[in-house]
Amino acid sequence: MNELFGTLPDGTPVHRWTLERAGVRVRVLSYGGIVQSVEVPDRDGRVHDVVLGFAELDGYLTHAGPYFGALIGRFANRIAGGRFPLDGVTYALAPNGAPNSLHGGERGFDKRVWDVTPAGAHGLRLSRVSPHGEEGFPGRLDVSATYALDAGGALRIAYEATTDAPTVVNFTNHSYFNLAGSGNAGGHELRLAASRYTPVDADLIPTGVLEDVTGGRFDFREGRKTGSGYDHNFVLDKGVTDTPVEVAELYDPSSGRVLTVSTTEPGLQLYTADHLPEPFAPCDGVALETQHFPDSPNQPEFPSTVLRPGEVFRSETVYAFGTR
Repeated sequence: MNELFGTLPDGTPVHRWTLERAGVRVRVLSYGGIVQSVEVPDRDGRVHDVVLGFAELDGYLTHAGPYFGALIGRFANRIAGGRFPLDGVTYALAPNGAPNSLHGGERGFDKRVWDVTPAGAHGLRLSRVSPHGEEGFPGRLDVSATYALDAGGALRIAYEATTDAPTVVNFTNHSYFNLAGSGNAGGHELRLAASRYTPVDADLIPTGVLEDVTGGRFDFREGRKTGSGYDHNFVLDKGVTDTPVEVAELYDPSSGRVLTVSTTEPGLQLYTADHLPEPFAPCDGVALETQHFPDSPNQPEFPSTVLRPGEVFRSETVYAFGTR
């Protein structure tokens, strides 16, 4: 089902699509590929929306900076200094996260209207063409993201892209989860299958070190409260995989809701949302952004984000919901 959700200042219509299966209801916007809401029951069967978002389009236009629920590209996370080399050429990007490029630039995938078509009975295929030079990135990129609910009500997001010239790609979804449905999410308990993380400098760029988490505040292997103060990439123990592997579990003791995250990606950015604007408050949500590592185009020792003509980029992440 789809309906008109609003109109952009230039007159472009924005539609909202609803997917429903196995007691889970997900609403997706054509603007930014935004996951507007995810409604799931708690341990007592009471249904609440567990992602942060807005009831009207204006909320997303007014509060674009936190990227509420958005599809992020061409490059998720930061690229140092807004520049990167590729095959002997240095490409300049917008330093919208000064001094770095952040989440694809001034007008990344999160601020584009996507073409949306049904994908089976319980899915949507979002697609667009990112022209050569968009936000400074080389190559014409044909990209799609398929959102689908499986038989158990898990939300699967599968990305695919091809290019006509060498480029770099890194996609993610930027939903903020609050499994209680409201209030502060700092009491959520998180488990991560990550023995290392990437420390950052003052500009939040990885230093290049893959640091052991043992015994410190970055050790989520046995589970701990998320609290606050995190905006860091974790090095998933499994590395890059062809099919999604479970890497994270987020649990809210008050509601009993559990979110498990599986992915093909090698990294996960934990962001505890310390700087959310009104009507939200700091730490009202937890972002679990599956990704390749930040600044990978400038750090050749990191898993590569280069995509070349004739290759197909594929990535998949699964968000499954339950209770205990």
